Amino acid sequence: MYKVKVYVSLRESILDPQGNAVKNALHSMSYREVQDVRIGKYMELMIEKTDRPLEETVKEMCEKLLANTVIEDYRFEAEEVVVQ
Repeated sequence: MYKVKVYVSLRESILDPQGNAVKNALHSMSYREVQDVRIGKYMELMIEKTDRPLEETVKEMCEKLLANTVIEDYRFEAEEVVVQ
């Protein structure tokens, strides 16, 4: 069994109005040192071992469903876990 952590974020070239709103809210709370905020998504997937390579499977999931690859980038990390 694998625990896969997937991180999805807007591409640098895409404006992030939600991140901008959070930055402005932080500034209004006197956190003026905050220069930029980018909002993203974080997912944890538990995936059973199969004959198919894990990296291939997760990449396909990301590109078909978990990330909009036109405007978002993604990365993931996987670790093998023991299920009790």
